[in-house]
Amino acid sequence: MAAKDRKCSRCPKLVYRDSKTGLCVDCHNAARAAQVPSAQVRSDRERQRSSEELSSLRKRYDEALKTIERQERDLKVLDSLVTRGVETFKIVPKQGTSTSEGTVVSVASDWHIEEVVKPGTVSGLNEHTPEIAKARATKFFRGTLRLTRLLQQDIKIDHLVMPLLGDFISNDIHDEFPENNALLPMHAIEEAQGLIASGVEFLLEHSKLHLTLPCHSGNHARTTKTTRFSSENGHSLEYLMYRHLAAYFRTESRVQFIIPDGPHSYVDIYGQTLRFHHGHMIKYGGGIGGIFIPTYKAIAQWNKARKADLDVFGHFHQCKDGGNFLCNGSSIGYNAFALSIKADFEEPKQQMFLLDKKRGRTCTWPILVK
Repeated sequence: MAAKDRKCSRCPKLVYRDSKTGLCVDCHNAARAAQVPSAQVRSDRERQRSSEELSSLRKRYDEALKTIERQERDLKVLDSLVTRGVETFKIVPKQGTSTSEGTVVSVASDWHIEEVVKPGTVSGLNEHTPEIAKARATKFFRGTLRLTRLLQQDIKIDHLVMPLLGDFISNDIHDEFPENNALLPMHAIEEAQGLIASGVEFLLEHSKLHLTLPCHSGNHARTTKTTRFSSENGHSLEYLMYRHLAAYFRTESRVQFIIPDGPHSYVDIYGQTLRFHHGHMIKYGGGIGGIFIPTYKAIAQWNKARKADLDVFGHFHQCKDGGNFLCNGSSIGYNAFALSIKADFEEPKQQMFLLDKKRGRTCTWPILVK
């Protein structure tokens, strides 16, 4: 071995003295091949890029073909509309006949006209005074007439049932009522009587409807500390009010008052029996199911004695439709008591529904009185 040569750092071969890598030619080439992709790798990569580009081009081409096809189809439709023109058929108006008949039931209850609700006591959600109560009663009667007129365009309606289901006053049965109510009980019941009489006269004057008014005492208008059962009417200011109203309209042939001695009254309409009551005989303890379960249980028991197809009542200040019962809302709306018992918030409203002669109960509406 010449003095000027030396061995490769990887193999026994000799390397030139001027080699900067210390590798022989073979080892040097192998090292470069490991660092730089081979021609085959470069070729494979180029082929993959070309394939991806071709696939993308094919996808865009297919989408373009679909767009062209859709546009050609739309153009054909537009051309067809232009060439064929507009085809119409004639609609002939048809008036309702006497074979279509119904009766409207508009429920009034839970007005509590003298109770004052200050906005601050219910987070600004409601306000109530005797003046507001009068305005809401007016809206109730106007709403009843307006909805009835709308229905009369297509169906013969000459009868309105307006159950008066009690609690038109709050009375002073709770300790806070004498402090907060705007009227004394006797003055409040007199005011309630005037509102109802004015509403009946309004309906008689502006319609040809015959009115039937089932009347029931609520639990608030009592003169006793606790609720009576067999003698409830004898201790109720509302019972006395109903008697006065019946006497006031005694000469009006289109008005009929039903004032039962017991807690229930029954009215048969087109073969269906409606049972009216205030609702305070249903014992609701604030369960998860609301008033539905206790109401279903009460109705099942009452039906064993006398069956009714629909129960209509108030008391709970909430509009609920249970299928075989309707619970009325309230005119007073959300108050401190409702807030304290965590009752559902509800705007002041009453219930109205239509009984069709052939189809039964077909429509139910809230009458918003706020």
